[in-house]
Amino acid sequence: MKNILSILTLLFIHFSAEAQYYFRGEVKNSLQQPITNAKITLLSSSILYSSGSGGKFGFYSTLKADTILIEVAGYERLKIGIEYSDYHQLVLQKIGTPLSAAPKLISSVRGYSAKDKTEQIIRSESYSSLAENMFVNARSHAATSVALHTDKASYSNIRRFLNKNMLIPPDAIRTDEVLNYFNLAYRTPEEGHDFHFEYQLTECPWNEKNHLLWLSLSSRKIPDSAIPPSNLVFLVDVSGSMDMPNRLPMLKIAFKQLIDNLREKDTISMVVYGSFVGLWIPPTSGIEKDKIKKRIDELEPGGATPGESGIVTAYQVAKNQFIEGGNNRVIIATDGDFNVGQKNEKSLETLIGEHRDLGIYLSCLGVGMGNYKDSKLDALSKMGNGNFAYLDNLKEAEKVLVKELTKTLYTIGDNAALTIEFNADQVADYRLIGYENRERILKDTQAVFEGGEIGPGHTSLVVFELTLDDHTKDSKLPLAEVNFQYMLPYDSTVLYNKYPVSNQVVAFNKIPREYQLLTNLTIFTQLLKQNKYVPRMKWNDIYKMAEPLIDKEDQTEVEYLFLLDKTRKIYNRYKGDLRKHWNK
Repeated sequence: MKNILSILTLLFIHFSAEAQYYFRGEVKNSLQQPITNAKITLLSSSILYSSGSGGKFGFYSTLKADTILIEVAGYERLKIGIEYSDYHQLVLQKIGTPLSAAPKLISSVRGYSAKDKTEQIIRSESYSSLAENMFVNARSHAATSVALHTDKASYSNIRRFLNKNMLIPPDAIRTDEVLNYFNLAYRTPEEGHDFHFEYQLTECPWNEKNHLLWLSLSSRKIPDSAIPPSNLVFLVDVSGSMDMPNRLPMLKIAFKQLIDNLREKDTISMVVYGSFVGLWIPPTSGIEKDKIKKRIDELEPGGATPGESGIVTAYQVAKNQFIEGGNNRVIIATDGDFNVGQKNEKSLETLIGEHRDLGIYLSCLGVGMGNYKDSKLDALSKMGNGNFAYLDNLKEAEKVLVKELTKTLYTIGDNAALTIEFNADQVADYRLIGYENRERILKDTQAVFEGGEIGPGHTSLVVFELTLDDHTKDSKLPLAEVNFQYMLPYDSTVLYNKYPVSNQVVAFNKIPREYQLLTNLTIFTQLLKQNKYVPRMKWNDIYKMAEPLIDKEDQTEVEYLFLLDKTRKIYNRYKGDLRKHWNK
């Protein structure tokens, strides 16, 4: 018995002596967000560990210095030597082109060829040429991904043209942004859930042989008490081009109304660029409303537009005031004329991408006309993982900056995307409507698909035109499977939800009113673009279709009917290919 106890004691002493060095640290990504469940192999013993909550890890080794191999799907492998006496903060880089430099696709459908033209210039306004989404064979390419976002700029820009009795440049028309503007079909998610998903499969009004598939994802609303503290840095263009009533004076009024909604825990700063670049309002608590408003009142336009210098300064302020776990955002308000030149365009996008990776997002507010650079602001907001709105009048400025502040400036889901995988035994061909990529990006071999940003209380909508297989009606198999992925703000964990879609077709006049009106809005954009897939639809047809669908108590819908009437009067005067009109 004594011999057994002696052997056990010696073994205990032996193992205790060997396992005396404790290694610890944490694994993060380039955003300084913790990575949980990272696979960590201790190479001296081949023992496998993993990072836990907050990306933290800890283990014993018989050596004072050892080597570990860290592996996580989607990230580059990291092999590194570590010492037990240090606390190790290890950063993993995403595989492939750095996020800060790679152009972003908003959908992965590539069933078309990029053209030579990449930008359309209309009376000094610029619009990126969009590559139209074609029908895709479901058997050859069953899956397509869509980056969700809350951009709404296209609709208010369309309204601006129509109110001037002008034709609209086709590349200024983005169907997904028009649908976003109305926020129709919103459904409150169940208790404890961030999102609510639903779909509608119905008849296609412009092609009786085809069907429409509507996908709707509603995000939960955030009560004021739960909104995180904000570090908002406004970058305001005060150059000479902003000296018009619907530019800087309009912004000043809207900014002062926004200030009324700020809290003590919110910080606001303002950088201006024009005749000079400088910090106009240093970081100030939202409780000091009179002080902030006084400085806003003192803004005066004049000078040139060194936009890049202003952005550099704004990011420096945002970085210095960074709130861990808060909403850190630079908001550009401009007519888009940065005057940075082609040489600096790439470095500007890289700068924005690098700060986005640190957790500082960029939103863009476009104003004015004639000098408006839609193509540039749209590109910058997507690079900055933010949103893009066009303010055509004071009412719209108040809507974006006051009434819908939480939907546009706060985030509930990062890197949000839907991947739709169609059942080729059910669907022959499909066409994604909207979410069109810029032709310049489609040509770029470094372009990557990345999800977008969703604000609270918002409905993200995706619509497909489908050609169903002849045997679909007899099949009990699902029509498609929808995979939704997103990340919570400041969390590297990717969350997944799956939703089956059945092949049960509902007659168009039986689907909810909201989806009928959404279909009308879709036809509206397709006719404006002279889309070849809706040749039989006429302006008078969609006006008659819209009339009974309008909620007379909803001013946004009433205004749409007014604009629709205006549109048919303007466009019925023109015959033939309107693109020839713009390309003269």
